[in-house]
Amino acid sequence: MYVYNRSTNSSATKRFEPPQDRLSFHLRNFRRRRLERDIHRYDQTSSKDRTFFSDDRTVFYKDVCRQIPASDVINLHWVAEFLDYGAFFDWLPGTMPLIWTLHDMSPFTGGCCYDLGCGKFTQSCGACPQLGSKNDDDLTREMWKRKQKYYRAISSERFHIVTPSRWLGEEVQRSSLLARFPRSVIPYGLNLDVFRPRDRRFAREILAIPFEAKVLLFIAQDISTERKGFPVLAKALETLQGENIFLLSLGIGGPPQVPGFAHVHIPSVNHDGLLALIYSAADVFVLPSLADNLPNTMLESIACGTPVVAFAAGGIPDTVRPGISGSLAQPGDAAGLRSAILEVLRDDSKRAEMSTNCRNIALAEYSLELQAKRYVALYKSMLSVTNAKRAS
Repeated sequence: MYVYNRSTNSSATKRFEPPQDRLSFHLRNFRRRRLERDIHRYDQTSSKDRTFFSDDRTVFYKDVCRQIPASDVINLHWVAEFLDYGAFFDWLPGTMPLIWTLHDMSPFTGGCCYDLGCGKFTQSCGACPQLGSKNDDDLTREMWKRKQKYYRAISSERFHIVTPSRWLGEEVQRSSLLARFPRSVIPYGLNLDVFRPRDRRFAREILAIPFEAKVLLFIAQDISTERKGFPVLAKALETLQGENIFLLSLGIGGPPQVPGFAHVHIPSVNHDGLLALIYSAADVFVLPSLADNLPNTMLESIACGTPVVAFAAGGIPDTVRPGISGSLAQPGDAAGLRSAILEVLRDDSKRAEMSTNCRNIALAEYSLELQAKRYVALYKSMLSVTNAKRAS
């Protein structure tokens, strides 16, 4: 959560300090058991590709609101399992401008971060396919109704939605809960001094990768996450043996198995400079996500001058521009992904041109400075509207 202080023209992150008294401890445990009970009743029916579900209720209830500092504007970000919607909207002062930067779909669904094409968020959720529910009045309908109550109580002139991608903004427009509120697209920003092209030969020496190989890079926080699409990439690679392809992967969940390919797997990296080196070692970053907003890995890759081959899912086409910064295939199409990979790998001069384009796009569109300027302008705009209303 961010608060904007007009007096200092700056933003600050509020550190949450949990209460230490015994009563609060027991109340949290009671709430935790209740929330776990509500979601665990679907354990036997949930689909294997279920995305993360976030309840509008949290164990903290009013504790977070008690610690929000004095501010002129509140900017929410990803608040799952932290901010209790009911407590927050009940606490929110009647004239306080509120901006909510969405990082997934959960604020306007019955709990799922990505609806995977379900479309029920355009109505009132219920009978959730991800939960394997056949009941219209299931947990997702309950959450949808509570969110409807909270959102109806706030005026559209003091509640503004920000999405990092055009796609997510379009999904907000389709939403039965948030469509009436104004919205803006403000992409993520990166430290472009850190995420920049590094010497490829040096990077490959460090990672023990042959310099003459064609290197494909795959990154996911958890490789086993279904929507990140590694099984589809593995299928696409089945017929690419003999292409001198080297697979470089990064993420928890154990090294993915891709028989027939030279392969280096890195479980985790906690240093952005080293991460930039990994991007620079690759010829192509492959992003087979089946659902995504504006993946940071995609932005980091282009900032390092590494073209991206991806599925045209979610906000990915905002950045991956065919023939300019990479290539796209239809979501889930392993054969199309294979063709897109080969298209980029086999044309060295075109790939070099794409690498230059990638860096230029990052400099023009994804700097931290540009992101900050856009937010400050939005904060000031919201304040001017609020002040004008108070004066009238």
